[in-house]
This record gives sequence, C-alpha cells and structure tokens, in this order.
Amino acid sequence: MEGFHGKRMSSFDPSSPAIRTGWAPLLARLTAGAFAFELFSGLAITFGPFHPTVQWSLLVHTLAGLLLLAPLVWYFARHWRDYASQALSDVLLLGYVGLGALAVCVFSGLALTWQGVLAERSSAWLRYTHLISTLLALAASVPHVFIAWHRRRASDFARPAAGWAIHSAAWTVAGAVAVAALTAGYSGVKYRNEFPRDYNYLYGKDRPFAPSLARTSTNGAFDARSLAGSATCGSSGCHKQIYDEWQPSAHRYAAMDPVFQGIQSVMAKQNGPESTRYCGGCHDPISLFSGTKNIFVENLTGLQGYNEGISCTACHSIQKTDIRGNANYTISQPAEYLWQWGDAGTPGAFARNFLIRTYPAEHNRLSKRVFKKPEYCAACHKQFIDQEVNRVGRVQLQNQYDNWAASHWNKKGDSRATVECRECHMPLVDSTDPAAGDETDYNRNAKDGKHRSHRFLAANNFVPGLLNLDGSKQHLELTGKWLRGEIQIPEIRNKWAEGPVVKLRIDAPQSVAPGQKLPVRVILVSNKVGHDYPTGPLDMIQSWVELRVVDDTGRTIFVSGRRDERNFLEPGTFLFKAEPVDQYGNLIDRHNLWEMVGVRYRRSLFPGYSDTVEYNVVCPSGGPPSSNEQPGKRVREFSVPAPAKGNLRISATLHYRKIDQFLLNYVMGEEKKLTAPIVDIASATTEVAVSAPPR
Repeated sequence: MEGFHGKRMSSFDPSSPAIRTGWAPLLARLTAGAFAFELFSGLAITFGPFHPTVQWSLLVHTLAGLLLLAPLVWYFARHWRDYASQALSDVLLLGYVGLGALAVCVFSGLALTWQGVLAERSSAWLRYTHLISTLLALAASVPHVFIAWHRRRASDFARPAAGWAIHSAAWTVAGAVAVAALTAGYSGVKYRNEFPRDYNYLYGKDRPFAPSLARTSTNGAFDARSLAGSATCGSSGCHKQIYDEWQPSAHRYAAMDPVFQGIQSVMAKQNGPESTRYCGGCHDPISLFSGTKNIFVENLTGLQGYNEGISCTACHSIQKTDIRGNANYTISQPAEYLWQWGDAGTPGAFARNFLIRTYPAEHNRLSKRVFKKPEYCAACHKQFIDQEVNRVGRVQLQNQYDNWAASHWNKKGDSRATVECRECHMPLVDSTDPAAGDETDYNRNAKDGKHRSHRFLAANNFVPGLLNLDGSKQHLELTGKWLRGEIQIPEIRNKWAEGPVVKLRIDAPQSVAPGQKLPVRVILVSNKVGHDYPTGPLDMIQSWVELRVVDDTGRTIFVSGRRDERNFLEPGTFLFKAEPVDQYGNLIDRHNLWEMVGVRYRRSLFPGYSDTVEYNVVCPSGGPPSSNEQPGKRVREFSVPAPAKGNLRISATLHYRKIDQFLLNYVMGEEKKLTAPIVDIASATTEVAVSAPPR
C-alpha cells in the first residue's frame, strides 16, 4: 500500500491498490492550497478589523470556495477511499474528525452563501457553525498531517511533503496578493470630510456647528454622502417596509418642509446663514455636518440633506445624547461597505447586499439600545433659545421630554408600568423586515414578527400631502386617526388610556327659561397624551373649541370658534397656543423664535390635567327677529321667536391644525390659498330644555 508520498511501501501487501492522494499529486496540492487560503481568509474575516481588504477577502473567499468545491469533494472522497480499509489509528481518527468538521464547514458555508444572495439576512447560528467547524477542522487536520509527516520524516516521504507545504503557502500568498490588488483597485467611496474653504467659524473652530449643540465624534466635517443614501436601505431587499414607513414621515421631510425652509430663509437674511445651524441639528443634520449651512448655498442645504432630512444613517449613527436639548448629541461617521451607494440592480449593489448580509457586524452597530430610551428623543424634542441666538438670555421652548418625565406616564424604574415615547410614536407593527424581533425588551422576543414603526406618527397632517410624498395618503389617514385617539396599541393597552386623545364634556343646566342666561362649561381632560396637549411650537399650532347652540328649528342661537372665509379664527375663540414676544414686547407671529425673550400668553394641557371654558349664552326671549349678533363675543343675545316649549342643542368640538393661517400665508403666500387641514379631536353634545314662558 502507498504512503502519503504516493510510493508503494515494501512492508505492505504488493497487491494493495495504489494510494492516489498522497503529498505529490497535483489534486492534493491544489486542495491543500485552497484549504489554506480559505482558512486564513476566513480567520481574517472573523478576527480582522472592518476594512475594504477584509470585505474583498470575503468575496474572494466565497468565490474561491464555490469554484474549488468540486475538486475539494473529489479529493477527500478519494482520500477517504484510500485509507478507509486501514485499521483505526490516531492519525486516521484525527482524519475522520477533520473530515466531518470540514463537511459541516462546507455545508454551512453553502447555506450562508445562499442566504447572502437570496435571503434578507444570514443566520447567526450558521455563521457561528461555519466558524466553529472551521476551527475544529483545523484543530484535527494539523496534528493529522504533522503526525503522518513526523513518522515518515526520515524516508523519502519528506521531499514531496515539503513541496506540498510550499505549494499550499504559494496558493495562500497568491490569494492574498489578489485580494490586495482588488483592494488597491477599489476600496470604496473616498469621502471628503472637509469644511468648505469659505466656512465661517462664527463661534470658534472648537464649536464649528454652534449655536446647535450637535457635534461629530471628530468635531470636524462629515462628507454628506456618508450620512445619506437612505434609499439603499429600501432597495436592498432588506428594510423596504421600514423605508416605506419613513418616506412620508416628519423625520424624512424635516429639511424640505416648505414652512421650515421659509422660516430658515428669513433667519438667514436677518442674522446670517451661520445662525441657521441652530436649526440644523434636528431638521437638517446632513447639511449641518457637511458644512453646507454657509454663505452662497441655495436653501442652506445640500441635495442629500434636503431630500432626506433625518436620514436612516443620521439617526442610527448617534452615539450618545443629552437631555439638555437643542440637538445635544454626538454622531459618528458610519463605516462604509464596498459599493455602499450602488444603484439597485447593479453588480455593485448585489455585492454590497451580500456583504451586509454575510458580514453584518458593522451594519449591526447602527442599532443600539440607546434608541430605546426617552432620553434619546430628548436631544431634539426639547428646545430652548439662549443668548447666542436671541442676544438676551435663555428661554425654554417646546419640551416634550420634561413634560413626559414629570407626568403620570413615567414610573421611574418600572418599564412595565411606564409608557415611553417609542411605545406610542413607534408602535409595534407586523413585520417581514430583518429588524423584526427583539429579545431585549421586557415584553418581546426575537421571533415576535414585529418591528417598531418608522412613521413616527404624531400631529403633522399637512406637509406630507403638500409635498405629495410617497405613501402620504395612507400616512395622513393614520395621522388623523392618531390625533383622534382611534389607533389601538396592544403593547400598552393595559397601561394606556382608552378613548380620545383629549376628553371633552359639556356641563349645562337641565333647563332654562326664555331671556335667562344659560351658563355652559366645556371641560377638557388630557386623556392619553404623553406630554402637553398640544405640543411642539405652540406659536404656530392651534387647537381651539368651537361651541354652537341651536334651537329645535335649527336656528343658531350662539356660536364661538368659527373660521371666516379666509380661514382665520374669529376673535374671542378659546385657544390652546402660545404668544411669544420679543424684547420690545412685539408679538412673535412669524415663528421668528430667534427674537423671542418670553411669552405673554400660553395655554396647554398637562398630561392627566383638565381645563375649563365657560360661556354665557342667553336663551331667546321671543319677540320679532333681530340681528344684534356681535361677532367675536362669547355672550350673545338673539331676539328670535321662542316656542313655549322646546330644546336647545349644545355641541362642542375641539379642533386642531398644525399651522395657523397667518404664518402659512406669510411663508407660502396668501395667493396660494393654502390652509392646514383641520382634525376634530373630540366632540360632545347635550340638550337643555326651554321652560314655558311666564304668563
């Protein structure tokens, strides 16, 4: 029988078949070289840093494995057949163990390749199986080969063994050279992390993004491309569902919101373009960090920033946040996969998707537990003006976080009883997305088939339709339901409230005599809002009560809260909003918050609290009809014929609109005849009997 070197050994039966898988045959050397390259490239992928070289190693590793699969199987089949009849020994046992581990390695590698090409993601257990089986094959094969060589090292067996080793090393070096050449040929997009030459460091080079509190991990500029490209998340075949949700969301259109753009333009003209960096951290981070909020830049935003606002990577690259607000967060530049921004359907995009699925560790860094905390939202959903902006001093503006933190919805230290930001505004939805499942939440598991919605449903039912964004029709319908409190969230059903967002009740006497005053009270209770109602920039948001009293004939007896033909509210309307003022006492009515120093009026509902509106309505006293109605007054007397008996029907409705008409006309132009859609948040009705007139 032949030894490993391929020559017949005199101590064996001469009639034994020749062994064809020793050290010398070309097939053996090819197999050894392929195995060595696959081993070293696989270890580089597992333990090496995220780098274009390692990514190319993965691609070559996969391609070489597929091309060499046939000769590898052929060789080991023949090798097993050559030695299967021998008595079991330590060398043979190690060979069997190594062969079994290698078989597992091959099958798991094929499965991973299939997942990288056709599935949405690769399985972690398969990746671990592939690694462990590789290490086990190595652990068995090295002593298997070494013992065989050691026992025959004095014979002519050593010469072909040395050649075998040299060939193996040569194949490995050739593969490494090929990977190095490919890396030199293409190593990804070369980002230019530089500020424009004319960039104005208004607050010093140590604070390049001031007056925003946002900063980069390097305190320098980031190429806009590194934070954009959200479409690739949707076109990769992975996160399409989440991408479609994000498309009409307020996060997506934060920079191209025409109202924001109009106000930002005024701010730039009055205070210089650098002042708009105050807005950029929350509305337009891509432009802010690329240094685009500078002079001579149209719309003070780059193309990526304008179209994407708070993009996927801009949000998911935030490292840490602070509850101080004003975009007080630190963002890092995400590492780039090869062909990161390749168009869908191109070979580059195919390779990129394969890399992300089979080499996901770097991609998975974009998902962190910090997103689960309300403090993460506080970085932007808490705002103040300070001396750098208004030249006077600090003034607190919208502040959803502190409202929530001080409310009954926050049970400190008890997540099972607390209702958090994401549980309301990012409710769980049925999902086929790779992001589905989460075993780190107290009420979820890795296979729950759900992800958190990236619609970020809240109160803006105007801009998505105005811009005709993809999916805007469905988004606006859901926003209306959200505002009315009609969306059910099973996840928090046992700790959230039922019914409308704000409850509304009418308190009135059971009866009234003609000519008497009818006291009407409308009680409003914040029912299921996690912060003030309404919330956000209260100088531009309007929520008001419309009260209407009619008699049995349908004749209007009293009305308050109507809109005129130009969509302005009539004077005297009960209104939730704020009226900020500048240092001279002038009303801030153009959202010119950079001039704000305080407020002369502010009214909103704290979570769980109530407010009451009182009206005095005069019951009709009979007599001939007259028209002494005085628009704008809550107390009005109508002299109309009154029946001896009848009822007065009282209805109250709480309305909401995102932008008041004056500001909309100012920003967009009155000639466009735009008006923000109105949502009826809640309503109530009651009847009051009219007693018989005295004789």
